[in-house]
Amino acid sequence: MISETLIYTLSIIVISVIIDMIIGEIPDKVHPVIFMGNLITKLKNLLPPTRFSGLLIVSITIFTFTSITLMVLLTAAMINTWIYIIIASIILSTTFSVNYLIQTVKGIQNDLQEDINKARKSMSYLVSRNTEELTESRITSAAIETLTENITDSVVSPLFYSGIFGLLPYGLLSSICVAVIYRVSNTMDAMLGYKTKELIDVGYVPANLDDILNYIPARITGYYVVLAAFILKFDYKQSYDVMKKFADKTPSPNSGYSMSAAAGALNITLVKEDVYELGYGETDLSADKITEAIQLTKITSLLFILTIVLVYLILIFLLL
Repeated sequence: MISETLIYTLSIIVISVIIDMIIGEIPDKVHPVIFMGNLITKLKNLLPPTRFSGLLIVSITIFTFTSITLMVLLTAAMINTWIYIIIASIILSTTFSVNYLIQTVKGIQNDLQEDINKARKSMSYLVSRNTEELTESRITSAAIETLTENITDSVVSPLFYSGIFGLLPYGLLSSICVAVIYRVSNTMDAMLGYKTKELIDVGYVPANLDDILNYIPARITGYYVVLAAFILKFDYKQSYDVMKKFADKTPSPNSGYSMSAAAGALNITLVKEDVYELGYGETDLSADKITEAIQLTKITSLLFILTIVLVYLILIFLLL
């Protein structure tokens, strides 16, 4: 029955969120993203730095991890329904991350409050900009940019596609596979999607695929940030205004939505030197501002997850 399939799919989504919130990331030795990164690196080193090579890397990596996911899921399904639900939930939990995202930025905040040089070092692992001479204000800005941009990449996009495809035929399989495909795409973009001499050609297809996949989720995320600002009694009107004015001011067609909405909500200006300035709030930021950004991220993520759950519950009720 369709309603039974929806119940199972919803159960998988909810269990995966619980896994992420309580347990967090599974060990690196068995984490799919680590294997994705290793395969992408090997292919990049093996192939010439051309656009066709980028297409090959995309095709091979997506095919490999989709095939592995399908084999694991089909094997689990043959054993037992509950085994399938548990395995599928674990796999889905590896495609998004609320807990790790927040803990990473909290770590930057702690470093910043203790030793700015340590914070600069930690920040260098998360952003492409030179962090060696960043001030407290610029590190705070970079941390908030990283946090709010990744609401889309790390939370909304994978769950958006999982939720949508879970409503289609074979949703129990496709909802997991599409989230894995998204995570592969986003990992390739993170590793190859830079306009450097070495990567500008090989990263062309991965970067554009990631832009396409994030196009709708990024805009949804921006509005959810505004809604979260309203709930938290932040400046939701300014959040909306800043998003509408500054969302297209970043090099990426997508990252500006959540970042600018957050900048407006927090009444700050997010600055990446010589690249963009988002918002018209304060520019001299202290590390304490990261706490508000974390609150905003938590509520935005929770609201989106609750929306998926609510949609599924309504459909299940209507189909019973």
